[in-house]
Amino acid sequence: MRILAAGFALVVPLVAQTILVTKGAADFQVYQRDDSGLAAITLEGKALVADGKPVEARLLSDRSPLSGFDWRPVAKVSKGVWAAKLERVPTGGPYKLEVRVPGTPDLSSADHLLVGDLWILAGQSNMEGYGNLANLPAPRPTISSFDMTDQWVEARDPLHRLVDAADRVHWQRNAQGQPEKLEGSRLEKWMAARRKGAGLGMPFAITMTERTGVPIGLVPCAHGGTSMDQWSPALKDKGGDSLYGGMIRRFQAVGGKVKGVLWYQGESDANPQAAPLFADKFKALIAAIRSDFGQPDLPFYYVQIGRYVSSGPAGPWNAVQEAQRLAEESIPNTGMVTCADCNLDDGIHVGTEDLWTLGVRLANLAAGGMKRGPRPVSARFENGMLTITFREVNRRLVPARRISGFAIVGVDGLPLPLIYHARVHATRPDTVELLVQGKLPDGARLMYGYGRDPMVNLVDEAGMACPVFGPMQITLR
Repeated sequence: MRILAAGFALVVPLVAQTILVTKGAADFQVYQRDDSGLAAITLEGKALVADGKPVEARLLSDRSPLSGFDWRPVAKVSKGVWAAKLERVPTGGPYKLEVRVPGTPDLSSADHLLVGDLWILAGQSNMEGYGNLANLPAPRPTISSFDMTDQWVEARDPLHRLVDAADRVHWQRNAQGQPEKLEGSRLEKWMAARRKGAGLGMPFAITMTERTGVPIGLVPCAHGGTSMDQWSPALKDKGGDSLYGGMIRRFQAVGGKVKGVLWYQGESDANPQAAPLFADKFKALIAAIRSDFGQPDLPFYYVQIGRYVSSGPAGPWNAVQEAQRLAEESIPNTGMVTCADCNLDDGIHVGTEDLWTLGVRLANLAAGGMKRGPRPVSARFENGMLTITFREVNRRLVPARRISGFAIVGVDGLPLPLIYHARVHATRPDTVELLVQGKLPDGARLMYGYGRDPMVNLVDEAGMACPVFGPMQITLR
């Protein structure tokens, strides 16, 4: 027996693992399924065995081999490395992957793998999430997140964490104006002090999984306070030093295919300079994403900007909202929901409670089988009554009486005190009647949700809200 002098320790060499998975499978990873509901898991690894030795793999579901995926040869070792592909893995999970070289004692494994749908979360602060971190939903076993440090994790709020993200564009600026990543005790202190960060990603994912049973992987990419120019596709070549480039990089990191994009942005462009350019930039952004993703029909669902408790001109704010509404009509495979009727947790950020409202509305679009919610078709004035017809109404419009949010505006764009009663038509559930005192002045038009902080309440029986719209031409009979 060897005795060591005081102050020395016996160093025991670590025994190297016979086989390792180095790429392609990590705990909580989600794989995008194809149109048949199947996915391929592509793996790379190392093995400390002789060339030609077989590599076997299996998938477990609830501790038992998944049908058709018990131990089977998937690769052979060549110069210490191997590569394999497990094809036609069905939608579902969580699965456990195990890999081995037969006759050796070691296993390499990845736990909690899911096959389902991946969704990009992008935009500015209301997508990043600024709701109060209170009464948050519990994690779900079928929802994961590719967090901003490029790690697959169990999804939970807050989904976005910019200060130590993999992409430098998200970092805080130091005293010298340079991006600086928070680490160590500074990061721990920042995380401990965080009181805001609830977003709509978790409510959306929970609603989707409850309805469809399909696992969800969320890919957070949003950044508060950012404009369309900061999201410009022209900055793609800057990679992680740009928002668009960072999003493309993360898209590729999760497999290069996703189910769709959820977008919430526009507040930073609701000013006199940027608002007139918003429509073209928004259309170009969607086209660029679809081109760079290689998915020309990629679903793109977005939120119309909502309330802002502030002073300032209404025109640019309403102009961005109208551009967003019209984009849905002209760009295929897009859909919009509104949050003009939502409660806030501060002057501009949607509150945690109504983030659920938004999440459900977006899930209504993504899951299909439901109309988008009331969209205006026409406004006709005759004998003191302005009649507004809507399409895309689920069953009927509500409330039946005391509808808030409509305004008649003059040629100067300012509202006129003319409407004294608003109601749903007695026999046409897709029609609203506005009772107006006197005659309409020349050039008068209709708006719904005028101003930065309107009081609006028109929805349909599925809870899909009427978007802010207008100014809209009024037909005189």
